[in-house]
Amino acid sequence: MRRPSWVPEGTDLEKPNAARVYDYYLGGSHNFEVDREMARKALALWPELPQIMRSNRAFLRRAVTFLAEQGITRFLDIGSGIPTFGAVHEIARAIRPGAKVVYVDRDPVAVAHSRLLLEDDPDSAVVQADLRDVEDLLDRSEVAALLAEGEPVAVLLVAVAHFVSDDENPSKLIATIRDRLPAGSALALSHASLEARPDQAEDHQKLYRMTPTPLTMRTNQQVTAMFAGFELVEPGVVPLPRWRPDQPGTVGEHPERIAGVAGVGFRS
Repeated sequence: MRRPSWVPEGTDLEKPNAARVYDYYLGGSHNFEVDREMARKALALWPELPQIMRSNRAFLRRAVTFLAEQGITRFLDIGSGIPTFGAVHEIARAIRPGAKVVYVDRDPVAVAHSRLLLEDDPDSAVVQADLRDVEDLLDRSEVAALLAEGEPVAVLLVAVAHFVSDDENPSKLIATIRDRLPAGSALALSHASLEARPDQAEDHQKLYRMTPTPLTMRTNQQVTAMFAGFELVEPGVVPLPRWRPDQPGTVGEHPERIAGVAGVGFRS
């Protein structure tokens, strides 16, 4: 297979990668046939996956737009994948041209792709780190610099915390980040919902137990608890399509079937 210009040297083009599979679900072009084949297998078990992924991405766009409109110019995107197809820096800079973004992902393939794509962008940085080792993440020079300036920072945890097990205590990890944030900072978070489709929840989690990234779906109450120390903005933690939709009439009759919830809060 010929290596496209956006693919770093040394990338294994015969092995599927979760970040590129996600790009495929979003309708992007940064993926290969091996990634699409993996996606098709997952779709056979969970046909709604592309709709869920796109709802997550739409929430990210609306949340970043909202936060930029509130004056935030610094964004820490944890679990960013490959920053294509409506990336945070593009969304934020449409409103705040000088916005700075630090992308963080634990996947070395996603990080390598991201660095190549952003090598000419002085206001974006890419860090390989893991939310579960939060102190290491926060001590990385690019992250520390973003947090040390005294200006508010928006932390983005979009479809990430459900890959942290109960034993690893995602609420505690988020609280550690919160305590390092400047005043006026914000948290935008989305999470797989246990209550949305209880009849399918176990099958969904079983699917992800077959991958290197097992999934822990949680209740609305458990997700809301992750915002401890943040003041939630309206409408609170709600199904993904219901969080400040561009056109309320497009939400549909059963937004809870998207199997994800989301919210945004400011550090109190």
